Amino acid sequence: MEDLFDAITRLKKERNAVILAHVYQPEEIQEIADFCGDSFALSQQAAQTDADVIVFCGVRFMAETANILSPDKITLLPAIDAGCRMFDDTLESRVKAFLAEHPEYKVVSYVNTPASVKALSEICCTSSNAVKVIESLPADQPILFVPDQNLATFTAEKTHHTILPWRGACPTHHALSVEEVTAVKKAHPGAKVLMHPECRPEVRALADYVGSTMGIIHYAQQSPDQEFIIATECGVLTQLEWKCPHKKFYMAGGNLLCPNMKKTTLELVKRSLETLEPRIVVPEEIRNKARRALERMLEVK
Repeated sequence: MEDLFDAITRLKKERNAVILAHVYQPEEIQEIADFCGDSFALSQQAAQTDADVIVFCGVRFMAETANILSPDKITLLPAIDAGCRMFDDTLESRVKAFLAEHPEYKVVSYVNTPASVKALSEICCTSSNAVKVIESLPADQPILFVPDQNLATFTAEKTHHTILPWRGACPTHHALSVEEVTAVKKAHPGAKVLMHPECRPEVRALADYVGSTMGIIHYAQQSPDQEFIIATECGVLTQLEWKCPHKKFYMAGGNLLCPNMKKTTLELVKRSLETLEPRIVVPEEIRNKARRALERMLEVK
């Protein structure tokens, strides 16, 4: 009897599909993926392939971004109910209301936003290029940074722009406390703390390095240190342990798990390839506006 891995491999070939997995996905999903990485880099990777079908193992905004960049490809999101808890369905309407009252502001949207909010934005950013994106704007330009308040404050610390943070946050990163990190540092005094900027400012102050998920992986690979405390979602341990098998990694807290990132299963991936559903299709008007915001980001050097 054909097992799930073999079935997915066969279906992928039949459909001329590419499987993308965010590094927060379960280990078995990362194992069957063609590419693993951060969400925007994965969408760029998919756009450069000759695949007809994109299977995005992640959350909805990631699949939307893939569809924005590759509207000619079929984009599938196996776990169709996998959303991002950083924002809710009211974000678009609330941003529109803010801009109506404060037209002097320009919106800089983190890629962790729905396509409809990217379409309202002057420019998008990632956790790795947020500072450069902000610095590409006029110094006197008021900025509304959506939706993550912690990435906003991290960026504001490194620029001289006027940045108004939206009051959103990733619950997984935002919940990490000073007490938790301090306790793990005490238990592993020689370990370097590698942290995502979605953590709160007072927690970031305890880090040796603050950067994107892929930045954390690269730091651990290149560092001569052998022990690290990881302050981001626990799925990243898969890549860290694959790439740095002789190094030791400790989680900074006991609750660094995103439930939506764990919704993808091998069964759902197989079903998506069989049925070419559930599909993510961003409406053309929104897609075109959102693409412009993403392209402006790509122009920033």
